Amino acid sequence: MRAPILEAIAVEATRSGLDVLRFNFRGVGASAGSFGEGDDELRDVQAAVATMARRGPELVGIVGWSFGAVIALRWQSEAGSRLPYVGIAPPIDGMLTPEMPEPGGLADARRTFIIGDRDQFVDANELEAYGRSIGAVTIRYETADHFFILRHERLAQDVVGALMAPPAGG
Repeated sequence: MRAPILEAIAVEATRSGLDVLRFNFRGVGASAGSFGEGDDELRDVQAAVATMARRGPELVGIVGWSFGAVIALRWQSEAGSRLPYVGIAPPIDGMLTPEMPEPGGLADARRTFIIGDRDQFVDANELEAYGRSIGAVTIRYETADHFFILRHERLAQDVVGALMAPPAGG
């Protein structure tokens, strides 16, 4: 899968001196396997995080878009991860997407959601309310849809800025 949003983020992160690992979930693009309804994909995230941890330097965060944003947050919940997280337009109650984790099941971490106010798959108000329940910052893009057409550069800058922001109170 070649997603222009993720390509722009990878370019901006690399430009900012960050190492980047992009991957497709099982069964997407040239990846082997088949769709695991969100459960098997958690292992894909775990494998990606483990790969980066072995390579070093220290991980600065985890980013996901749409389905990937939900799976990354579910991984954080299951792993007890405190890595900074950026979720781009994660579906709150999508038919093909697992549920978001319960707020009480997440370890404290710096989290950011980015959403377009014209997203055709995610209700921006519902995402913002969920974000408040987990202490996340929500960035809204006026007139943007789920694909952030003509906003990839700004989106990439916002993602990298959220990952590299100093911890609150620091």
